Amino acid sequence: MRIAVSGSIATDHLMTFPGRFTDQLVADQLHTVSLSFLVDGLEVRRGGVGANICYGMGQLGTAPVLVGAAGEDFEEYRAWLERNGVDTGSVRISEVLHTARFICTTDVEHNQIGSFYTGAMSEARLIELKAVADRVGGLDLVVIGADDPEGMLRHTEECRTRGIPFAADFSQQIARMEGDEIRTLLDGAAYLFSNEYEKGLIETKTGWSDAEILGRVGHRVTTLGPRGARIEAEGAETIEVGCPEEHAKADPTGVGDAFRAGFLSGLVWGVTLERAAQVGCMLATLVIETVGTQEYELSRINFIERFTKRYGDEAAAEVQDHLPRVV
Repeated sequence: MRIAVSGSIATDHLMTFPGRFTDQLVADQLHTVSLSFLVDGLEVRRGGVGANICYGMGQLGTAPVLVGAAGEDFEEYRAWLERNGVDTGSVRISEVLHTARFICTTDVEHNQIGSFYTGAMSEARLIELKAVADRVGGLDLVVIGADDPEGMLRHTEECRTRGIPFAADFSQQIARMEGDEIRTLLDGAAYLFSNEYEKGLIETKTGWSDAEILGRVGHRVTTLGPRGARIEAEGAETIEVGCPEEHAKADPTGVGDAFRAGFLSGLVWGVTLERAAQVGCMLATLVIETVGTQEYELSRINFIERFTKRYGDEAAAEVQDHLPRVV
C-alpha cells in the first residue's frame, strides 16, 4: 500500500511560558485582548503536519510520499527526511518564498497559543497528484492534511475525479474554514481525522450531525488526548483504544501527527484498525515525552516492550514483525 501525505512543511519555533494563559485573561475584556508572555525557552525544530506525519511513517518503515511546498531553504530539511525514510521527490520548491513557520507558546498546563506563517505553503495548490502517482507507480491513499486551503480543496477534488481514496485531516486549518469548505473536504473520505474539539467544530460548522457525517465517510477517527482514540463507522461497532503509560510530559506539539503516522503505518502493514490505532497511540506517547515533533527515537526493543505492557502479547506479536529491524 502506497500512501502520499499532503500537508504543511514548516519550521517550528517552540516556546514555554512558566504560568497559565487563563490567569492572564480578564473576563470582561476578552473583546480587546493585548497580551505578551515572557517565555523561558526557545526551541527551533523541524515541523509541519505533512512532514511530521511522514517522519513518523518513515521511522516505522512504511515509505511515505511527502506532498507539499517549501522554499529554497528546504535542502537541509529534505536531507533529514530522506535519511529517515521519506520520499521527498514530490515537494515543490518555491523560487520566491521561504518555508512556512509555526510559532507556538505552551503554558504549564500544556495549553497552546500558536501562529502560522504560510510562506511557500501557498504554492501547494499548484501540485498535481497525477504527477505524484505517475512518479511512484500509483497511490492507494492520499492524506489531505492541514495545508494551503485552496490546495486542500484541489487535492480533494482531484482524488474524487481520479478515484483515489483520500483521508480528510483539517487540523489547524479548520478554524479558518467555512462550513461549505469543510463539507467539500470530508464528503466521501475514506477516513476523517480530528480531535474531540475539532469533532464538535466540524459538526457545528457543517450543520451535519455525527450520524450524518458517519454516513458520508468510511471511518471517523477521533483522538481523545490521554484517553487514546476512537474509531467509528456507520453500522459497525465502535473501537476505543487507550494510550500507553507516559514516562513524562515534555511537549504536546506534534502528538496528533504522530498518532496519524502510526495509524497510517498500520494500514500499510494490513493490521486491524484496532491495532493501527494502538500503534498510533504508542507513537504519540513517544512524541509527548520529547520536545520537538521529530526528535523522538524509535527503539524497536523499547517500542515492543511498552506496546506489550499496554496492549498484550497477542497485539505485540501482530505488530513486531512489521517494525523495521534497524530501529
